[in-house]
Amino acid sequence: MGDPIRFSQREIGQSQKPDKAPKLLFVVTEDWYFCSHRLPIAKEARRQGFEVVVATRVYRHGDVIAGEGCKLIPLNMNRGSLKFWKELSALRELIHIYRAEKPDIVHHVAMKPVIYGSTAAWITRIPYVINALAGMGYVFASEDLKARIVRFGIVRVLGMLFKRNCSRLILQNTDDVELLTRARIVRSRDVALIRGSGVDTEVFRPTAETEGIPTVVLISRMLSDKGVGEFVEAARLLKTQGVEARFVLIGDTDSHNPAAIEKQQLAAWHNEGVIEWWGRRDDIPEVLARSHIVCLPSYREGLPKVLLEAASCARPIVTTDTNGCREIVRHGENGFLVPIRRVFELADALKRLIDNPQMRRDMGSKGREMVVREFGVQKVVAETLSVYQELLEQPE
Repeated sequence: MGDPIRFSQREIGQSQKPDKAPKLLFVVTEDWYFCSHRLPIAKEARRQGFEVVVATRVYRHGDVIAGEGCKLIPLNMNRGSLKFWKELSALRELIHIYRAEKPDIVHHVAMKPVIYGSTAAWITRIPYVINALAGMGYVFASEDLKARIVRFGIVRVLGMLFKRNCSRLILQNTDDVELLTRARIVRSRDVALIRGSGVDTEVFRPTAETEGIPTVVLISRMLSDKGVGEFVEAARLLKTQGVEARFVLIGDTDSHNPAAIEKQQLAAWHNEGVIEWWGRRDDIPEVLARSHIVCLPSYREGLPKVLLEAASCARPIVTTDTNGCREIVRHGENGFLVPIRRVFELADALKRLIDNPQMRRDMGSKGREMVVREFGVQKVVAETLSVYQELLEQPE
């Protein structure tokens, strides 16, 4: 994956010897997310000489992280909490970890680690900081009063935290880059555009469609701002029109997210027969092989990994014309872009693909070509390691 990083011979950090390997600390709230979105970066960083530490909430993937040679630090941070004492405790926890580990680079992933981690890094004088926002999340997607109040505060906090010279902000789509630079939350020179977390095109391979009625899948956490409700309504509309297709929700709900859909509601839709809810699945390549169309009517994204995986498997996509989603879908080429929250347009795009097998095959082939050319995981890993190198080679 390219030549190893050439570290400068000057001292890295305040108390390390010049020839000591730099230490990279990831801060991610969930271990499953680290494994699905950042583990390839950690593996390559270790191969190129980094000592890698991962601080995360350990649920079911701790052995995977430790098995790759990373030091694992269990983290108590709750990404859904807004209680003052818990938030203060989360900040103190990170300060303690940073003082104990003394990393050269901390790589924060998602909003809460970015805010608390950057604050802790400033207090503990960590040399270099990487902040990665994979989309702006519920706070920026929702227009309810609570979200607007929180958004007002976050914008100002981020504006202060991103002013540090020895830091970089990684964003996944051009819309978010324009939003944050235009609002002067971050300087353009401090932004790195790395489009998504990549996809392993050897794991997610094209397969022929299975026979039978078409299956349309939505693979995501079960959140309202992922467009789950619109998907269900589109399925209901198409079934009333006599369209023959299976509509499947795949994913679990998320109790830590204010936009979470209750399990009782998901079960009710399933029992009604409008959709099928399969719950959480870990065999996504197999799920995509059984599908004919992939749908994600989300309100806002960074660059959704599931759409990269769908395109890599040569499946046509129906998604919304919004941040992140339009990075991977070119309207009319490898799928369709529809307006946010517009059930009729969503249903119409799905029907076009349900009724036209040749269109599905043509769009799927175009999507596969696009992913291989632009979104392979090796490309994302190389671009991220390049950001690390750039920071290490500049003065603190």
